Amino acid sequence: MLDASQKRYRLRIVIPAYPAFNIYSRIARRTTALGPVCVATAVNKMEQWDVEVIDENNLRRYGPRSKSGGADHEYLQQIRPADVVGFYGGLTSTAERLYEVARFYKDKGVVTIAGGQHFVQENMAEALSSGIDYLVVGEGEAAIGELLRAIEGKLDASEVKGIAYLDSGRITLTPKREPLTDFDTLPSPDFSLVRYARIKTYPVERIRGCGMDCEFCTVKGKPRCARPERLLETISSLVEKRNAKNFFVVDDLFGQQRSETIRLCNMLRDYQSNIGRRLWITVQIRLDKARDPELLSAMRQAGIRAVAIGFESPIEEELGAMNKRVRSEEMLTLARVFHKFGFWVHGMFIFGYPLEGNANFKMSARERVKRFRKFIRKAKVDTVQVLLPVPLPGTKLRRRLERQNRIYRSQDVGWEYYDGNFPVFEPDQPMTPEEMQGSIGKIMGKFYQFKYMFLVAASIFSFPVLILFLHNIRLGWGKWYRSWRNRLIRFGGWITLRKWTVEFRKGVFSTKLQKARGRLNVARSERA
Repeated sequence: MLDASQKRYRLRIVIPAYPAFNIYSRIARRTTALGPVCVATAVNKMEQWDVEVIDENNLRRYGPRSKSGGADHEYLQQIRPADVVGFYGGLTSTAERLYEVARFYKDKGVVTIAGGQHFVQENMAEALSSGIDYLVVGEGEAAIGELLRAIEGKLDASEVKGIAYLDSGRITLTPKREPLTDFDTLPSPDFSLVRYARIKTYPVERIRGCGMDCEFCTVKGKPRCARPERLLETISSLVEKRNAKNFFVVDDLFGQQRSETIRLCNMLRDYQSNIGRRLWITVQIRLDKARDPELLSAMRQAGIRAVAIGFESPIEEELGAMNKRVRSEEMLTLARVFHKFGFWVHGMFIFGYPLEGNANFKMSARERVKRFRKFIRKAKVDTVQVLLPVPLPGTKLRRRLERQNRIYRSQDVGWEYYDGNFPVFEPDQPMTPEEMQGSIGKIMGKFYQFKYMFLVAASIFSFPVLILFLHNIRLGWGKWYRSWRNRLIRFGGWITLRKWTVEFRKGVFSTKLQKARGRLNVARSERA
């Protein structure tokens, strides 16, 4: 309960730091998470409340840093004491850092709140015993106002839908809150509330939810769409107030609600034409949208230049296990369509996806690597990301692997290793966890190489070749720029992989893995 005599209160929302350097570290320094900004914006409209967001991965504008990494919360609490601190739990790999900072504030008598995909029912007891007072289950914008009034003492916590807390040592889970459908009732996200951050790529959204039901994904449910006018309003406001030009549409599948998506694209096209400025927009989209040339044409005219596509795997058996409704040869054909329309293609892959009940399928790590490399080369993706399967809490994949007794205990292999770079379950035979982990380095190590540093220089010296395209200078510039950009990114990717390897060798994961495997084998023997 807060001090009722105070005239104003402060809510601080913390986006926890990644546990170690990883492939997301570079982009994290240029952007932030959208969810915390939306929640903070809702609170900023409340009387008596000040609010700020601290993104521990983006403290580039005079952000106070602790020696152990992340923000210096001791200093923050000295200069701007928070009465309530909220935590973003959207990434399982940051859960340990989240609990560490939550305990710090809890010890100082600060009320703590957490929300995000990590806090499914199975993890509620863990969170509520790790420095968290209240968990928000579902979308935070709808619940935060009522919860803060409860913390002020103006409302009983049991009356707030969609939260969990301890009552006399027992977990109380209030009735479920219905998902938001009328997004026009929400204010546009206010990124000025993110202190210390330098944001170059702004996350925006129009659609929440996804109906594809992939086994490994936490995003489920019928898509809920805001009007295209709302997204245009958000983008135009950021352009005019913050001089923004790079945007990432965080919708899981761009192109849902097709007619409205095309209408949005046309609106974005007209807006850019009217202001005389071109934007760079990246979206996540399914391969099968390549069959819709009208949609792809509208996207290009709208300033959508890059697409992130989940190819997942070139191995048919794995695609079936993931519930992907496409074959590998078909994926190559569709990928070429995106290239034909001029999109930069970022290919996302999952290596070593575990199968269910297919004892006849056995493939070595070496053969898998060979197939991935061949597919990536044929698909001609501009950038590539290869991760290991992660059995995230609340997913069908995790429940299946738990039934098969294949997941390493989180006490042995902590949540910080749930970022897709580490094996956290027993892979299909004949692969070992070490082979599975090493394979993603071999695939990306072939794609991102040191030699591209010299090829970047070669691209610069080839710039005069543009004179051959005087009849179509835009075409010539596009060809040259794509080559130069891809070579630069591939060299940068080599630096990232090198840094990750150095950090891995300093760590203790190998030791933890051996202990986890030993305990899993003992548990299996006892069960047998």
